[in-house]
Amino acid sequence: MPRDAVTGSPAATLHRYRPIAGVPLLDAPPVLLVPPLGAPDFAYDLRRGCSLVQHLLATGRTVYLVDYGPIRFADRALGMEHWVDDVVPRAVRDTVRDTGADGVDLLGWSLGGIFCLLATAADVTLPIHTLTVIGSPVDIAAVPLVAPLRPLAAVTGGLGLSAVYQAIGSFPAPLVSWAFQLTAVDRLITKPLTVLSRLDDRDCLAQIEAVDFMMTHMRGYPGRVFGQIYHLLLRSNDLADGTLDLAGRTIALKEIDVPVLVVGGENDVIAPLPAVERVVDLLTGSPEVRFESAPGGHLGVLTGRRARGTTWMHVDEFLTAHA
Repeated sequence: MPRDAVTGSPAATLHRYRPIAGVPLLDAPPVLLVPPLGAPDFAYDLRRGCSLVQHLLATGRTVYLVDYGPIRFADRALGMEHWVDDVVPRAVRDTVRDTGADGVDLLGWSLGGIFCLLATAADVTLPIHTLTVIGSPVDIAAVPLVAPLRPLAAVTGGLGLSAVYQAIGSFPAPLVSWAFQLTAVDRLITKPLTVLSRLDDRDCLAQIEAVDFMMTHMRGYPGRVFGQIYHLLLRSNDLADGTLDLAGRTIALKEIDVPVLVVGGENDVIAPLPAVERVVDLLTGSPEVRFESAPGGHLGVLTGRRARGTTWMHVDEFLTAHA
């Protein structure tokens, strides 16, 4: 969908999507989309017909997105606090300033959802109206994919891996793409058969093509962020108790005081339902916490073909209830 840059800096660019002609605008807070690291920002706008951006615009909502751009070697020293304390809060305030609204409906997918949770908890003065997190694992112990690695990491302290990412400065984009595809290796192997069996299904082929394009445009992680994810989340599972020590202070999820929608993917191996649902019990300060499950894997729950009648409907109902 067409968009325009509203503000820009070396750290991030805030984009505003253009309204769809003929669609009346709702009297509702703007929606601000926060992508994760690793995935390109167009995951929210994957293709026509399977674009969360297009869907939100079609309902009359004003939509913004913050884009970090490619991660460079010069960004190797950036930590999670860069996004939690600077990028997300600045995007929230710039969106409010651009629209004149009282607050934003903040929405984050995957690690973007973790950034949103931490930013909202770290600064309760941020003008956030509601918070939606999709496929964001809070309890890493509940992720079978990494469970075998946690005892090894506890024994070694992650010293070997730390030396690698400190030396190369990042977790490179090709490795991010490879790791993402490895989580669905069964579908990767059977993909030729799937294509052959769906040659008469234009929508299915378009989705496969769009996902392939996204996989070739994955982005890297700054070395320090990768180290924090490994040590704080994977090895220590710190966030599972509702707090995270970051940049010299403790951020507590119980400080979040806005309505929250949590959506988990029923077939997500990166962020399984138990890992995502854990956050519900930690948001004790929120006036309302909704948890919904929807079919799909890590990307599918956000923008798969079935998300149109599940995840997107949950988002619509939640935002409308708090408009």
